[in-house]
Amino acid sequence: MSTYKFPHNFLWGAATAAYQIEGAWNKDGKGESVWDRFSHTSGKTTNGDTGDVACDHYHRFEEDIAIMRQLGLKAYRFSISWPRVLPGGRGRINARGLDFYDRLVDAICAANLEPLLTLHHWDLPQVLQDQGGWDNRDTAYAFADYTALMVKRLGDRVRSWTTFNEPSVIAFIGHLTGEHAPGIKDVRIAYQTAHHLMLAHGLGVQAIRGAKSGLEAGIVLTLWPHEPASDSPEDVSAAAEAWDRNETVFLDPIFKGHYPTAMIDFLGEKMPRTKDGDLALISQELDFLGINFYSRHVVKASQGNVKTIPGSEYTEMGWEVCAPALRRLLVRINSEYRLPPIYITENGSAFKDEISPDGKVHDSRRLEYFKQHLIQLRLAMQDGVDVRGYMAWSLLDNFEWGYGFSKRFGLVHVDYESQKRIIKDSGEWYAKIILANQIVE
Repeated sequence: MSTYKFPHNFLWGAATAAYQIEGAWNKDGKGESVWDRFSHTSGKTTNGDTGDVACDHYHRFEEDIAIMRQLGLKAYRFSISWPRVLPGGRGRINARGLDFYDRLVDAICAANLEPLLTLHHWDLPQVLQDQGGWDNRDTAYAFADYTALMVKRLGDRVRSWTTFNEPSVIAFIGHLTGEHAPGIKDVRIAYQTAHHLMLAHGLGVQAIRGAKSGLEAGIVLTLWPHEPASDSPEDVSAAAEAWDRNETVFLDPIFKGHYPTAMIDFLGEKMPRTKDGDLALISQELDFLGINFYSRHVVKASQGNVKTIPGSEYTEMGWEVCAPALRRLLVRINSEYRLPPIYITENGSAFKDEISPDGKVHDSRRLEYFKQHLIQLRLAMQDGVDVRGYMAWSLLDNFEWGYGFSKRFGLVHVDYESQKRIIKDSGEWYAKIILANQIVE
């Protein structure tokens, strides 16, 4: 029997995102977001699902915070809906939107939870999209103004500020494959978007520190290890090339102050337009790095990403369950970059859940997923990686972007018709882990 004990000050929590849970998409003066527009466009989401109501967290946040307390969470990671507070993206402030986040943060603090605030989790105001969106350099300056507004309002209670969640998803799934809002498919726009997101990040960090001293500023990146299908030189080389081309696009400018050679070689004349000083702004020192981890890519030289690995388990998203890849990822980036303290800001799995006759949700596969990943996380910490906390994805079943409500990641089951919440077995297990601050295997 092995015991994996975590440091006494390890920050245990769960994460959500505004568009995925809030609902109230057009209530109390909120403006339209790109995800409102995208999900209301026929054929863009599974079953035509939208986030119009989602988990109705806008009206039920007190109930949800009570659940967080029941789970024993130490922190709650959430995001702000930019168009809820600035319907036009800049300029006129929607007081009722700001008041909502005031009440939410007060309730989080009253529950003795640490609020971890993300400023942008993909729901750009549609007005800004109509002006060019992230392809327009001016959007980065609008983001800085929005950041300063939020810090001035909430910085007396919120210490931890994240500029962006997964900028790679905005850039490449939103602007290259078009599977996410705003649904653009253009390689030049995708990489220009990537640069402007990084510029906005840099400006946002400056705005956070300029608005109030003593706050922590960081960013959240999603990272997918690219591991070779075999030890053959061809596969090893193909995996290394895939990593350099895909996963260093944000790591290198933030932590090394330049774009990766593989990206420059790949894009050629389609490299993003930049200005003097951009990369210095992008690469300013951070207080933390958030990492979202779900799975890995296995690469074979002759076919690219291998779809199925014999003997491996796969989630409802079609992602391989491979917890040791988390440890390998953390050790790798810790050796290749000079990193600030790390938080695992998302980690979780979608499986088919059913409410049993006893009224419970017995999600043993999700529970095991969490267990194995937390063990590998602790081993990475023992390898010398400075990880300070873990946020399970997600607190609630919610709107899973293009998949609508067809995929469930929650520690808590949500009946979208009645809005009834049921803590799953994985949630009850997680509560015990937090209480004990250790895992026994």
